[in-house]
Amino acid sequence: MGNDDLQRRLVELETRLAFQEQALAELSDALAASRLETARNAELLRRALEEMKQARGEFFADPAEEPPPPHY
Repeated sequence: MGNDDLQRRLVELETRLAFQEQALAELSDALAASRLETARNAELLRRALEEMKQARGEFFADPAEEPPPPHY
């Protein structure tokens, strides 16, 4: 194998490495964004469940606390 062949292979390997490093950085950024989105969605779900729990409590209120029905 000549010096030119080794040089060509070295350049090819360096180029591949650069592309892989770029792809790895993009995947890392995408993973970080996905984790943030998951955390936001979990918080939204927690809030929605809390609101549903409160609404259910209001819907099924204690009858003793309800005002008397109007008499006709």
